[in-house]
Amino acid sequence: MPTNCAAAGCATTYNKHINISFHRFPLDPKRRKEWVRLVRRKNFVPGKHTFLCSKHFEASCFDLTGQTRRLKMDAVPTIFDFCTHIKSMKLKSRNLLKKNNSCTPTGPSNLKSSISSQQVLLEHSYAFRNPMEAKKRIIKLEKEIASLRRKMKTCLQKERRATRRWIKAACLVKNLETNNVLCKGTSEYILPAALNSLALEDFKILEQDQQGKTLS
Repeated sequence: MPTNCAAAGCATTYNKHINISFHRFPLDPKRRKEWVRLVRRKNFVPGKHTFLCSKHFEASCFDLTGQTRRLKMDAVPTIFDFCTHIKSMKLKSRNLLKKNNSCTPTGPSNLKSSISSQQVLLEHSYAFRNPMEAKKRIIKLEKEIASLRRKMKTCLQKERRATRRWIKAACLVKNLETNNVLCKGTSEYILPAALNSLALEDFKILEQDQQGKTLS
């Protein structure tokens, strides 16, 4: 269990009554090296029980979908209270980074990749700020699902009614043809090809099945 924060100048200690979480240094060597670099402690080597508190991470670094607050896989600590000298070094490095970025060509391909990456981040942002927001989202989705189910049920009912009408009409036309009330071949002009190919006995069976479904 964590006892204190490893960041320089941070006096935060573990207290279950305070809403501050503690997070271990990542096991991945690349990410672990990045965290150590950002902490900026001389000759600092994090151990198995070395933690950073949640004060050093931005809100976007946390995954709040579950019951516990967890860090995202790409989260890095960026909030520190460094001394004036270290702050000036940080500003210089930022200016150098901006200068390097300004030298990068901004062609159509780079602009397109930047826009597409922003769209991916927006479309795959599954984190919620708090459990209540997640609950509201779930309730809204459940209502949408219920509405879609009602619409689907209505469409199925309309489809069944239309099918019954077609079967009744086809059965009537076939009967009239059989009794020579209508000329032979009339069904070919009136009925669709799929219905015209069925015999009168098949239509009677289908009509009985439809009546049975209606009663049930």
